[in-house]
Amino acid sequence: MTRTLEEYGEYVQATVSDRVLSHHMNRDELVLMADAPHIAELLTFLRDDEYGRFTQLVDVTAVDYPERPKRFEVIYHLLSLTKNRRIRVKVAVDEVTLVPSVVGVFPSAGWFEREVWDMYGVAFSGNPDLRRILTDYGFDGHPQRKDFPLTGYVELRYDEDEKRVVYEPVKLNQAYRAFDFLSPWEAADHPGSNGQTLPPAPLPGDEKAKQ
Repeated sequence: MTRTLEEYGEYVQATVSDRVLSHHMNRDELVLMADAPHIAELLTFLRDDEYGRFTQLVDVTAVDYPERPKRFEVIYHLLSLTKNRRIRVKVAVDEVTLVPSVVGVFPSAGWFEREVWDMYGVAFSGNPDLRRILTDYGFDGHPQRKDFPLTGYVELRYDEDEKRVVYEPVKLNQAYRAFDFLSPWEAADHPGSNGQTLPPAPLPGDEKAKQ
């Protein structure tokens, strides 16, 4: 029996209603909303169900919505090779809630969960090796959070005197804060103090045209 993705979403919610909060279609893709405690059971069902066969975990990532009480959405992307379909499962969690690891369902989730932990600070209970994977040792914070400063907290450079790499607090020199907002619109003809029209002010780079 062949089901459309929308029909499959209705089937999944009716079959495992205790594991699926809701479902909807987004740009012709099925999205299942689940709760954290049952995520491993839901992914196991999607993997083994004869109408799904979502046997490949393509990715695990997250999105940060700081204005929400549950600010993070952990997102699982699944692929069915036999059905040639994709599905997305989302779990909303706050900063302190532990998400059960799905390494026992999809062994490839190990590194994906480490990346989510490193970038967003979402912890996964049961992950056998939950440590940073993209940032450096002793890194402070989680760089994909919306409240993380773009400059970070420390900078890394090679010190010629000490002949080694050193870490220092980020310091932005005032020279880098002097922005030039000059544009062709600002350089257009403009009236002078006595009412006469003045010629456009020269723009940086115009001198090359005279060479």
